[in-house]
Amino acid sequence: MLVLNSGDTAWMLVSTALVLFMTLPGVALFYGGMVRKKNLLATMAQSVAVTVIAAVIWALIGYSLAFGVNGSAAVNAVLGSFDALGLHGVRLDTAYAAAPQLPEYLWVAYQMTFAIITPALIAGSVVERMKFSAFCLFIALWSVFVYAPVCHWVWGGGFLAQMGVLDFAGGAVVHVNSGVAGLVACLVIGKRKGFGRDNMAPHNLGYTMIGAAMLMVGWLGFNAGSEWKADSLAAVAALNTILATMTGAIGWTVPEWIERKQPTLLGMVSGMIAGLVAITPAAGFVNPTGALFIGLSTGPICYLSSTYVKNFFRYDDSLDAFGVHAVGGFTGALLTAVFADPAINTAGANASVLKQLIGLIAVIAWSAVVSFLILMACKATTGLRVTEEQEIEGLDQSQHGETLHG
Repeated sequence: MLVLNSGDTAWMLVSTALVLFMTLPGVALFYGGMVRKKNLLATMAQSVAVTVIAAVIWALIGYSLAFGVNGSAAVNAVLGSFDALGLHGVRLDTAYAAAPQLPEYLWVAYQMTFAIITPALIAGSVVERMKFSAFCLFIALWSVFVYAPVCHWVWGGGFLAQMGVLDFAGGAVVHVNSGVAGLVACLVIGKRKGFGRDNMAPHNLGYTMIGAAMLMVGWLGFNAGSEWKADSLAAVAALNTILATMTGAIGWTVPEWIERKQPTLLGMVSGMIAGLVAITPAAGFVNPTGALFIGLSTGPICYLSSTYVKNFFRYDDSLDAFGVHAVGGFTGALLTAVFADPAINTAGANASVLKQLIGLIAVIAWSAVVSFLILMACKATTGLRVTEEQEIEGLDQSQHGETLHG
């Protein structure tokens, strides 16, 4: 039964807008600036397509699978229910049990923005060579069979929540989940033509910097909004988010500066994103000192993953969705248990690195296996990859019949 708190409702309306802003235009600009000019519009189109597809699927089935209940403990451990298909039963006077002070419609909308940005991140691993039709089908199936179950496991009362896995705003649900799917996708689809030989430098780092700034601002709704209230814990989550962002940039830039003899704008904003990713699972469980250390330690780890590790194994994770999101989310999730402070959140008293690791392994295994199966389904239907001629021409023209300047 709804007992409305207008202050919390106002904050969550703002947070919903902020998280939606992260995908459009945040991710669209961040990723769009890092590809070659001939693929800018196609990359942005992927962000638009994800937003459209994931939002509709969330309302039709995703919300029910993630948060629906049907009274069966055995079923509820792994999946919600089919009771709320098409938002059946959601009314003006209903509230979700975990947020009884908010209208359920607002809960649906806020969680929808997470269901949108998570698959949007996967695009960073497959830009410049995946067919748009395949991408759309993959996102639709992934939203149902990967995102919704994992969301339920952690946030919908599923078995990982029951086990005590801590994930305040999506280290496992969002970042590890999407980053692992991105790695599987880039391995299955294969490298871009000319990878390791041709110049594939970003065509407009100005777009990337603007997109990163939008992501940073939107992330306050992502992390502080995940308290679901306008209170002191939301405030510390916001502060932790800002601090980890900045130390993440330091942690990435210092080794890059030492190695390259120059700091790069791309490195600084990549470090900021790494810090944001790492603090996501920890934002409402650690104190500001812990946030500083989480960002500072994750920055160089993501830098090494996105450079040396990727170069050593020679996989084409084009925009480092795996290197930043999966690796950063994994690191942050483990460090959540290390730095959890019961004085900030009493749930931190039961934090366990082992529990966090078990939860991460479960998410990684599910995301990897099911993402692979979905890719095989796409390969058998739409096909996965554009032709060599289309890739050379650029996906703006070959997939959409458009170019940047008309």
